[in-house]
Amino acid sequence: MKRRDFLRCGATAAGAFVSLNRFPHHLYAADVKKSPQDLITLGKTGIKVSRLAQGTGTSGVNHSSNQIRQMGDRGLADLLVKGVDNGLHFWDLADQYGSHPHAKLALQTVQRDKVVILTKTHASTEQEMRDDLDRFRKEMGVDHIDIVLLHCMLNANWAQERAGAMSVLSEAKQKGIIRAHGVSCHDLGAMKVAAETDWVDVDLARLNPAGVAMDADPGTIIALLRTMRQRGKGVIGMKILGAGALKNRRDEALQFAVAQDCLDCFTIGCQSPAELDDLMTRIPAASVRA
Repeated sequence: MKRRDFLRCGATAAGAFVSLNRFPHHLYAADVKKSPQDLITLGKTGIKVSRLAQGTGTSGVNHSSNQIRQMGDRGLADLLVKGVDNGLHFWDLADQYGSHPHAKLALQTVQRDKVVILTKTHASTEQEMRDDLDRFRKEMGVDHIDIVLLHCMLNANWAQERAGAMSVLSEAKQKGIIRAHGVSCHDLGAMKVAAETDWVDVDLARLNPAGVAMDADPGTIIALLRTMRQRGKGVIGMKILGAGALKNRRDEALQFAVAQDCLDCFTIGCQSPAELDDLMTRIPAASVRA
């Protein structure tokens, strides 16, 4: 089977996992080297992002994350700046991670129009969402946010449960306070609703070749994300390295992610400058490995 036919069929059969021990590199190898700095248009949003987003929420809970705990406030800010200096123009933040103030520190060096900022909210009601938008912009020191996602949808009823927050985000988009809105999904039912919901501009979805920390097997997720792409939604991959479980098979996991036509881009949270340097080198090499 030719590579293009293989990928057209789904890159992996529905319900099956790719064996990392016998990973078919030749089937995932790109014809042209792909880099983390490649500019990608996110669905129909018109927003251009780097293929790799800088994640800030590894084990992100209670307004903290491994990035903050290990590098400190200045360290995470400096890492965000380093990424931009190396062509990564996409920051993946969240209120839950506590990473807004670090973006504000980084923006003392980085020009606002040089970076796309994505953040996430747990707001449900109209008032909670209005309060979050005001607070988030103040915490980051910005007048607008590029992408705001409803964070961690866990069931198929999220559109009803978050209707108030959704209406405020729609209004904010019309006013230019945000440029796009959407959801991050941690449940297959929630993801199916996201695929069917016109309101969703952008979806953040878990995908890796081993099915680690995912909502279904890779084949099922790939098929669903392709439907999203066909409907014009921007799709961002997360858990590319299986929340760290695939760190010893990074080349395979990265090649798998880069090869997927169901993803516009993906986010990975580095926990040190050395890890970022490694990714910047590893992704292009992995993309063409045969």
